Amino acid sequence: MEHRRRGVLAMLGAAALPLASPRQAMAHVKPGRRDVLLVVDVQNCFLPGGSLAVKDGDAVIPVINALAPKFRNVVVTQDWHTPDHASFASAHPGKKPFETVQMPYGQQVLWPDHCVQGTPGAELSPALRIPHAQLVIRKGHDPGIDSYSAFVEADGKTRTGLAGYLKERGIERIFVAGLATDFCVAWSAMDARKAGFDVFVIEDACRGIDLDGSLAAAWKEMAAAGVERTVSDEIV
Repeated sequence: MEHRRRGVLAMLGAAALPLASPRQAMAHVKPGRRDVLLVVDVQNCFLPGGSLAVKDGDAVIPVINALAPKFRNVVVTQDWHTPDHASFASAHPGKKPFETVQMPYGQQVLWPDHCVQGTPGAELSPALRIPHAQLVIRKGHDPGIDSYSAFVEADGKTRTGLAGYLKERGIERIFVAGLATDFCVAWSAMDARKAGFDVFVIEDACRGIDLDGSLAAAWKEMAAAGVERTVSDEIV
């Protein structure tokens, strides 16, 4: 899939797309040594009261806390922006949050300042209970490139190293949870598929932003990429 799909406009322009087909129930899964739980961006800025809050974002925390002990392998991601990051509206005089600009890698939606390195907003929620997580991947730290995906930044070529780490550890299947379904979760899931992993998004362990139909568009695009859908009750 071309890296320009990382421009959020590709999703916003898909508002008229129909909802993805209903999820087919999968057999109960018991995670093993070749499975990993990928917990995406459960950070204070994305939770209620944060500068880029996802509606009901805190509802994913008890689900993730219940799921995490079932996985021997857990990886966590953090948005980790510089104070003057190019994806911030504040870095573009005269621009407002959720307007767009053209970047060298394509269209970029401008966000409120969020997840600035070393600030309380960038911290993982203190309510998360994942003491056995083995790795934290920080993304979006290049001041000139945004990064939704845990695997590849928005230029489509700068890699975080996560795929290599997981492959060296023998991981074959990734279960994705976190925030937000239609942005960092979706692009992480699709890039994981592109890297050759089997991927499941845990629906009730995610919440979406849903800008003008972006949630339905994301589910449709994930399905086209071969990403499966599951719920926490199906993981035992």
